[in-house]
Amino acid sequence: MSSADVVRLAATRGRLSTEPTIDLVTAEVIRGGMETICFEMAAYVSRTATTPILNQSNERNATILDAQGRLAALSVGIPQFMLTSTLPVRFALDFLGIEEFCEGDVFVANDPYHGGGHLPDYNVFAPVYADDPVTGTRRMVLIASIQCHHGDTGGAVPGGYNVTANDIWGEGVRWPVIKVIDQGVTRRDVLYALQANNRIPDYIGDIRAQIGAAQLGVRRLQEILTRHSARRVEEAVDLMIDYAEKRFREEVSAWPDGTYEADAYVDHDPLGNPDVHLHVAITVDGDDLTIDFTGSDTRPELQAWSTYGNTRGYTIGQIASMMDPEIPKNEGFFESITLVVPQGCVLNPPAGKPVSAGTHHPGADVGEVIAVAMQHVLPGRAVPQTYKTGIPTVIRGVDPRTGRDFVDHSAEVYAGWCNAAQGMDAWGALSASFGNLWKATAEINESLFPHVQWSRDYRTDSGGPGQWRGICGSHYEKEVRVPSTVYTYVVGMKYPMPGICGGGNGSPNEMILRYGSDDPYRVAHTANQVPMDAGERVMFNYGGGGGWGNPFARDPQAVLDDVLDEFVSVEGAARDYGVVLTGSLEELTLEIDVSATTALRDAQETR
Repeated sequence: MSSADVVRLAATRGRLSTEPTIDLVTAEVIRGGMETICFEMAAYVSRTATTPILNQSNERNATILDAQGRLAALSVGIPQFMLTSTLPVRFALDFLGIEEFCEGDVFVANDPYHGGGHLPDYNVFAPVYADDPVTGTRRMVLIASIQCHHGDTGGAVPGGYNVTANDIWGEGVRWPVIKVIDQGVTRRDVLYALQANNRIPDYIGDIRAQIGAAQLGVRRLQEILTRHSARRVEEAVDLMIDYAEKRFREEVSAWPDGTYEADAYVDHDPLGNPDVHLHVAITVDGDDLTIDFTGSDTRPELQAWSTYGNTRGYTIGQIASMMDPEIPKNEGFFESITLVVPQGCVLNPPAGKPVSAGTHHPGADVGEVIAVAMQHVLPGRAVPQTYKTGIPTVIRGVDPRTGRDFVDHSAEVYAGWCNAAQGMDAWGALSASFGNLWKATAEINESLFPHVQWSRDYRTDSGGPGQWRGICGSHYEKEVRVPSTVYTYVVGMKYPMPGICGGGNGSPNEMILRYGSDDPYRVAHTANQVPMDAGERVMFNYGGGGGWGNPFARDPQAVLDDVLDEFVSVEGAARDYGVVLTGSLEELTLEIDVSATTALRDAQETR
């Protein structure tokens, strides 16, 4: 960005002087320092938290905001977490007033209706102060924030997911904003209230880990403020926000003008109400981008609702995945999108609606409907950043080794739902929307919970066919070793991951409890505390990702390689790709029958 760009942007925003007082290199160094601090805060939680969901899974994110609550920097992490950090802080600033933010304070918030995702997502944040040489006083310059998903929220159901609750109050305890450290003094009464409303004994250890991470962020940011001065840091934040907006608009202006619409569906809500509908209209007009969810489901009886903050986060996450990754993800990115989410639809619910399930579905499906709408406008970037998990499979029982209740969120390794992209088969195990979320090995979780993992294998013919193939889903089996109950919600059985630009859909999900017994229980939508005896198994066939492009345009050699890797069967090669193979898979003598393949593909093309 040139100095002229800086002057122009300064004039339009009115925050910087007409002559830049910070050079671009210093501004970028400050941004890099902030991002490093975010990473350090997140790593601190993983190393000090007391429960597996945080000290193993990386289900945490750190962000830095300015004194107005604008996103300034973030760490590599889970996109939805990072992108919902600003609204809870802004609520605290508006509700309490800046005079309630004092040096040494630490705040906690988890209320979905004040900008968060759902009750398990706790945001802990702390103001950062620095000397102001003009006034001779200390003032707030930045805010360090750390977001984490916790394993329980109180309420009627263990695990933080009461998907059959009638309202938000039935899902657990809401903390819109509370001060847990007051000018450096721990509020023991508040911490005790937090623990008293949570059934996991180690929960308060996780909160303390977040508090420590926020305080670490304060110390590190004060070092940057001392090195560069408050004014220069504020100029760097303004400059990078302006730069992100400029780069965003430049990229949008290269897209073809028009309005692009699409629909997507969630199979059902946790009560079985079918076909939860999402509609989007995306309008490109020069460098303006409007994303309008008018027309999405408004049925009042539904039990699947995504808060505005959650919807906003998933929207930004999907759009960011379709743009130059070098554009900083800060408030300038947010400000560049006109987001329309009508109050009362499933993506912006009336006050009090339950949202524990909706943070996943229909929240995550926002990425799907945006990608489907843009598949013919940005075909090389239209990869849905979503998943079809429903909610975690929560298993509860008593561990005979300790005599204490356990809550197992079934966070072991599995694969599924990752779509192909133009020029690339689906990769790894999960889509980028999971960010740095790490799934535990079977060995780790078997040491923590009384169960045995028997299977987590790729499923042949489960990846969506295409010129580039979607990822295979996986077959998962877990045996409980003690009497247990299972609580979960399953989607993606009717509406699996969609193919893009002519690709085929991925395979659907399937879940059976008491698998292989005389009394199996197939989950139709919700498993509400389904009992299982010791020795019985949970089986989950995780669905595959969608393919990209016409499957009959796939290189026959790539299809043969897939068959040899057991991603595709010999029959699937002919059925889905029009590739005829001769020889034996068992003897590794398979070869492409070129003439038969050409004839089969030609016959398919003329249908």
